[in-house]
Amino acid sequence: MGIRFSKGHGTENDFVVLPDPDGELDLTPARVRALCDRRRGLGADGVLRVVRTKALPDAPEGIDGDVWFMDYRNADGSIAEMCGNGVRVFARYLTDNGMADGPEVGVGTRAGLRPATVHPDGQVTVDMGPVRRTGHSTARVSGRDYPGLGIDVGNPHLACVTGGVADLDLGTQPGFDPALFPNGVNVEFVEPLGGGEVRMRVHERGVGETRSCGTGTVAAAAAALEADGAATGTRVVHIPGGAVTVEITQVGSTLTGPVVFVADGGLSRDWWDGLE
Repeated sequence: MGIRFSKGHGTENDFVVLPDPDGELDLTPARVRALCDRRRGLGADGVLRVVRTKALPDAPEGIDGDVWFMDYRNADGSIAEMCGNGVRVFARYLTDNGMADGPEVGVGTRAGLRPATVHPDGQVTVDMGPVRRTGHSTARVSGRDYPGLGIDVGNPHLACVTGGVADLDLGTQPGFDPALFPNGVNVEFVEPLGGGEVRMRVHERGVGETRSCGTGTVAAAAAALEADGAATGTRVVHIPGGAVTVEITQVGSTLTGPVVFVADGGLSRDWWDGLE
């Protein structure tokens, strides 16, 4: 079988899942880039390594060593603090493979512990933690500036409420203020649809435009609520890969959406070893 893997997605935000309980895999940026390449690898928006917290040298403090940790890598090989859709896929992987005691799962991330609930219908709800608003700024696309709200959900976002999101060119990274986002930023464009629903497109740092972004949908909901003069509430967020429900409260937020697994298999050891 070589190196075991699974392939799954949350609203078409897709991931290669690598079970590695003891942290034995040398998951180099080159290997991540090759895995995520849609021509020379399996193809994915990112890699989720399933590892015990105690086996990960750079795991944050405060997470029990026996907790399963989502070691998340972007498609370009960089490490990200958090991925909402990734947590949903990760939690479902644990329950489907008998690695969790029940439907309630605690997932370790670089943004802290994220509790998740796997529902009988395959939907997964993740406690996304507090939504921190970091100030207003603009994103630039095709020479035009779009006002946006800076939001931190464990990773940085700039969510811009606007119309006509279907017509935007998100083939390249939108411009942003590096002083406000020194480590880069995920940029969302959010179009209100009425009735508590919005449409979103997103350009993820280190990946490009994706079919969905879990933390991005939380940022989109927060920006849409602010545009309506509210700080809390629920929004259904439509993304190219489907739809999710986001609830934002005074103390935290939740993200609920589907998870689909499409394949299990083994990576060629020769292929893996041939990558630096």
